[in-house]
Amino acid sequence: MIPFNLPTKIGTEKNYLEKSLSSNHISGDGIYTKKCEKWFEKNLECKKALLTSSCTHALEMCALLLNIQKNDEIIMPSYTFVSTANAFALRGAKVVFVDIRPETMNIDESKIEKAITKKTKAIVVVHYAGVACEMDKIMNIANKHNIFVIEDAAQALMSKYKNKYLGTIGHLGTFSFHETKNITSAGEGGALIINDKNFINKAEIIREKGTNRSAFFRGEIDKYSWVDLGSSYLMNDLSASFLYAQLKKTEMITKKRLKNWDYYYKHLEPLKKSFIIPSKLVNSMHNGHIFYIKVKNVEERKKLLTFLKKNQINAIFHYIPLHTSNAGINFSIFFGEDKYTTSESERIVRLPLFYSISKSQQKKVIKKIKEFYDS
Repeated sequence: MIPFNLPTKIGTEKNYLEKSLSSNHISGDGIYTKKCEKWFEKNLECKKALLTSSCTHALEMCALLLNIQKNDEIIMPSYTFVSTANAFALRGAKVVFVDIRPETMNIDESKIEKAITKKTKAIVVVHYAGVACEMDKIMNIANKHNIFVIEDAAQALMSKYKNKYLGTIGHLGTFSFHETKNITSAGEGGALIINDKNFINKAEIIREKGTNRSAFFRGEIDKYSWVDLGSSYLMNDLSASFLYAQLKKTEMITKKRLKNWDYYYKHLEPLKKSFIIPSKLVNSMHNGHIFYIKVKNVEERKKLLTFLKKNQINAIFHYIPLHTSNAGINFSIFFGEDKYTTSESERIVRLPLFYSISKSQQKKVIKKIKEFYDS
């Protein structure tokens, strides 16, 4: 079976894990936690980076940082992972979904402004497949209405919008290092990217269980105590050491992902009369995270996935639009027309794509897709 995903491994992770173990500090904010955070701050040129135990927790920190209250409204796309909405629903907010652009599966920036009310606190954009949303237009809308922008860049590490890295454009950004992502931290992990310096001190407190412990360890105070709401959002240093090994090779990993992505594009592009392949956009430099095709409808998708599985190829689909779920009905509304969110989500087939995928595996995937459409 050709797997859909295998976690990225470059061969140096074990050395860093052993170094972390020998440091006698394997809990949060150890040596490698700090090294990783400095890497992000230097390479992404953000104000502050804080490693977290997951991207989900980074999003929950965003909700706490913005002091989200009951009945606040948060605008976002319905085509996303559940964590994007959960983080704000947990604070009592009403999630307001708007439609997506079919060519990117990202939020349609032209639908946002009409969804804004006096209760709107933030816009959460999701850079699906590492492809950028139209950030200039979105930031202009946010600035006009004095609301915050959070970038869910879980899939988008090292992707760019124009000349800026995704995750560094909004007020706050989040990354995921889950084993399905391009860069991983031994299974799970995330990061909060802070682009507004006014959030830095509060973010450190929230991440340290609501205490000023970080300031204590820097020698700024003589004792620490509970000063605000928070939780245990720190990544352990073993996971950070695994992550750091890969961050040092980020350029190599990204080039390999893009090479694999381009191979699919080159060999499936001649079949674009049978299905749609991702567009190459002028303003966006993606990171090769996902290669998908869009088939005619959900019935054709079922047939193709079944055919590929019979031929030992594990292709998948996602997501089920959140507004159609039971929880979505309870905690959200869909503003305007669902013209594309549901219909386009039912067409997507994600092909196997990972760092170590071989050309022979990709050739088999391409060959079987051709066989399916030839028949």
